[in-house]
Parts: sequence; structure tokens; C-alpha cells
Amino acid sequence: MAVDQHALEAFKTRFSNAIRNVPDFPKPGIQFKDITTVLKNKEVFAETIDILTQMYRDLGITKVIGIESRGFIFGAALAYNLKAGLVLVRKPKKLPAETIKEEYELEYGTDVLEIHVDAIEKGEKVLIHDDLLATGGTAAATCRLIEKLGGEIVGVSFLTELGFLNGRQKLTAYDVNALVQF
Repeated sequence: MAVDQHALEAFKTRFSNAIRNVPDFPKPGIQFKDITTVLKNKEVFAETIDILTQMYRDLGITKVIGIESRGFIFGAALAYNLKAGLVLVRKPKKLPAETIKEEYELEYGTDVLEIHVDAIEKGEKVLIHDDLLATGGTAAATCRLIEKLGGEIVGVSFLTELGFLNGRQKLTAYDVNALVQF
């Protein structure tokens, strides 16, 4: 990670301050971290992309994986800056060609993610990006999809992390970075 640590800490403060906290959304007791306020702030949005690019530019990444749906936004800009392809990981029946699936556990049940079977070539260096690391289920399922296709995961990147949910424990085999932790 070739980012000046002093500049990174100053950025993290600006980024944290740009996030809107929405109490009781989507249900009572949840403090939702809304990144739409980061997106509308052109300076913080651009700086976020610049910082992420600096963190990953020297790793030879050939594909950035954006996880549905906010991972698409930052993943696309990051892929562009890294001169890498962008691959979407989506919920079932959203991708038009042949896919493989990975089921993962939720608090009350299971969910499924899909990726096109031709999205990753064996040995490609892959960066996975999403906006939030919570329980780690979505990211871990995405990692399994990439590995099934033969991709080499060089990093798993998040904008925010809810550390109290211990999502990193499901990702210990990977280099995980979150810009800010709550």
C-alpha cells in the first residue's frame, strides 16, 4: 500500500464526516451508514477513488469485482483507474449469460450470488470491492466464486467496516482493507 499515512488519516476523517448516519433504517435499532452523501460530495468521492487507486495500483490487477450494488459504483471507477476489467457479482437471475452460484448464510436464512462463468480467466489477479464489510458473508461467497473460476484474489476492499460484526473472521485468507471502521 503506497499511500502516505498522514494523508490517509486526514482523508479518513473527511470520508467519515461525509457519511450520513440514518437511525432505525431499515429497521429499529440499526444505525445505517449511508454513502450516498459521499457520492454527492465531488471532492470526497474523487478523493476516495484516488486513495483506493493508490492502494492497489502496483499489484498487477486485471479484474475488479464489484459486488451488488454499491460495489459497482466504486468498483467501476477503480477498474478504470487501474486499467482493469470490471466484473459484476449479482443476486440471482440478474446476469444474462451462463453463471455459477454461491450460497451463503444470512442472520435468518441464506442468499445466493452469481457471476458469469467466463468472467475470470485462470490466474487473473483480482481485487474484490464492496461498500460495506458487515458479517462477511457476501464477501466470503464472492471469494469462493472467484476461486472456483481460478482467479487469484490479491485484495478485498471496502469503504466501511462494522467491526463489531466480526466480518473479517470469514476473510482471514485474504488481504482485507476498509477505509473506515465503525
